[in-house]
Amino acid sequence: MKFTDGFWLTREGFDIQHPRTVRDVAISEEKVTLYAPCKEIQHRGDTLNLPSLTIELSSPMENVLKVKAWHHKGGVKKLPSFDVKAEAVSLQAERTENVTSFRSGDVKVEIAHNPFTITFYQGDLKLTDVDPKGIAWIKGPQKESYMRGQLNLGVGENVYGLGERFTPFVKNGQIVDVWNEDGGTSSEQSYKNIPFYISNRGYGVLVNHPEKVSFEVGSEAVSKTQFSVEGEQLEYYIIGGSTLKDVLTNYTELTGKPALPPAWSYGLWLTTSFTTEYNEETVNHFVDGMAERDIPLSVFHFDCFWMKEFEWCNFEWDKDAFPEPEAMLRRLKEKGLKICVWINPYIAEKSKLFDEAAEHGYLLKKANGDVWQWDLWQAGMGVVDFTNPKACEWYCSKLKALLDMGVDSFKTDFGERIPTNVVYYDGSDPNRMHNYYAYQYNKVVFDLLEKEKGKQEAVVFARSAAVGSQKFPVHWGGDCNATYESMAESLRGGLSLSLSGFGYWSHDIGGFENTASPDVFKRWTAFGLLSSHSRLHGSSSYRVPWLFDEEAVEVTKHFSKLKNQLMPYLFSTSVENHKTGVPVMRPMILEFADDPNTHVLDRQYMLGSSLLVAPIMNEDGVGSCYLPHGKWTHYLTKEVVEGGSWQKETYDYMSLPLFVRENSILAIGSVDSRPDYDFSNDVTFECYQFVDNKEASAFVTDINGVVKGEIKAVKEGNKISVETKMPDLSYTIVLNGVQTITSTSAGNVEQSSDGVRIQLNNSQAFEIIL
Repeated sequence: MKFTDGFWLTREGFDIQHPRTVRDVAISEEKVTLYAPCKEIQHRGDTLNLPSLTIELSSPMENVLKVKAWHHKGGVKKLPSFDVKAEAVSLQAERTENVTSFRSGDVKVEIAHNPFTITFYQGDLKLTDVDPKGIAWIKGPQKESYMRGQLNLGVGENVYGLGERFTPFVKNGQIVDVWNEDGGTSSEQSYKNIPFYISNRGYGVLVNHPEKVSFEVGSEAVSKTQFSVEGEQLEYYIIGGSTLKDVLTNYTELTGKPALPPAWSYGLWLTTSFTTEYNEETVNHFVDGMAERDIPLSVFHFDCFWMKEFEWCNFEWDKDAFPEPEAMLRRLKEKGLKICVWINPYIAEKSKLFDEAAEHGYLLKKANGDVWQWDLWQAGMGVVDFTNPKACEWYCSKLKALLDMGVDSFKTDFGERIPTNVVYYDGSDPNRMHNYYAYQYNKVVFDLLEKEKGKQEAVVFARSAAVGSQKFPVHWGGDCNATYESMAESLRGGLSLSLSGFGYWSHDIGGFENTASPDVFKRWTAFGLLSSHSRLHGSSSYRVPWLFDEEAVEVTKHFSKLKNQLMPYLFSTSVENHKTGVPVMRPMILEFADDPNTHVLDRQYMLGSSLLVAPIMNEDGVGSCYLPHGKWTHYLTKEVVEGGSWQKETYDYMSLPLFVRENSILAIGSVDSRPDYDFSNDVTFECYQFVDNKEASAFVTDINGVVKGEIKAVKEGNKISVETKMPDLSYTIVLNGVQTITSTSAGNVEQSSDGVRIQLNNSQAFEIIL
């Protein structure tokens, strides 16, 4: 929200008050409190008739600082609040005549008393600072109050994140209102609004407010990131780290680490699509058609019309289309498939559940006690009130019946346009609940899946999100169009979401709206199957590849099998995400922050730490990408390219820019027909362009994420020293695409025919002499 009229003037009707000096400082073991009047104090009379701001600094964990400021603190505490770590780190603050300072881990803060400023450091490196106008209380034209924060942007500083945003990847110059809405991928609106951003200067900022937060990112004041909320209080966190990865690790430690999705969820998902006509015969035609064409399929998803029209949600199969749902699900599962069904948190008036929910108070109400209803999605629908524990139990009982029937997962659609003119069971503030509703909705469903299926099996396919929703994977990008432009905007959204703490992201292969050309579909298929999760889905037409052309079948088969073979590498990356919060799909800046050329790249990404993917988004088949310095090996052709420049080449539909970073070891699986198998059995460690005196490593897990084997290698001149921990497992080592060693649990080693000499110390350590 804008409060000024250019640099010099205040907008008409607004009164901005900000600290002029720190009049007093209170220091305790856990916090530093500043008392800062909004006027220069020359004599005692100046202490009368003026506003004053109180600013409290503390640390809930090392390398994270909490800033809380208020004008008046006597307001009623409003619910809900984000689920963030609330512990306290001992600060040991020091005070001189004009400066108070303290550290939390490697993050240091210095507070100048007069004039008032706050400066944040990572070690000795300045991150950002708050100038005298950087914290302000503002009175609006209708006597409403706002609190505003500002953090200065350095020269060349870029801001990223703020949720899944389809606008430009670098957020500088943008106005962003953090307010969940169902706006598709072609607008400034977002399904997943996260009031957290990360800077290429090496820090993150979480504005700890569930209600609408208005960001002006280098826009109203071009040298500042500004955030404002309505009310009398403002709270935000400065999150440091030695690298951008560390910043995300600290952020997800504060707000929650992602769960580890089940291995089967990484395979290809196929849906009935949205408005298409279907029944069991059609479903079997699609499922069997994939098998006949040797396309691996992991999950079949039933979209909205598995329930009867006008009755969403009644959680009952439309008996006209699916007269024997239990038997149908059993038959599908006998084909090796997992089953997902679409749900949302709304109850249409025609649903048999509406009266039941209304009678028991399970739906949101108006102030007069009436059930809140509208017709925008389903005629006369109400919204489930997840602040009511009984409503949660009731909702879960309907889902449990589906799980008992054989359903494995839920697509938790919607949850964005939640009304604010309502009353919640627990008295929650409706403005604070608008975004937070997505968190509660998905938490209820995810918790049920964990309870009924086990932690290793729980996964949703969610569209809406709020802070902390990364704990409930996976999320997909919403309604995109069947064009290259929409493909690009979808990727921008996914990269922004990954820099907002989310580990997993998917999108509708081929676009949701309209029907893609065969060209777009085949290029999007390669992109989709090199994403963390992959789903064929559409609106008014089916997405089985043979409806596009026969080559689309070959493309889908090729990349589905490729992804399944990559599963040992992908799943170990997911285990890393589960532990550290570093996402599976990563913007280039996350891996190459020291290379400024990567700071604006939004049409390519790293899949894990070693694989670079650049989807082709043009009908000419031209793939272009920037390769940072070092040697890069094209994964499919094994061609080695020197980095530090842009690469441009024409690719057929069976390929795209897919490069392996130097000094990488990729764990490649022996199975291409499914994603869930024993990753450690007959695994191949593909080693790429070792760098002298720099260790390379990889590990493999079972499908529950337990580490089963590891490998480390160091090159020194013409000697590569290899150490493995692969008890009772057979494995193969491939060097730069050429097989050199085959080893079994007995320690047998075969010399290759290309002149490589093997010196074997034992079955766990050996050397390769080049």
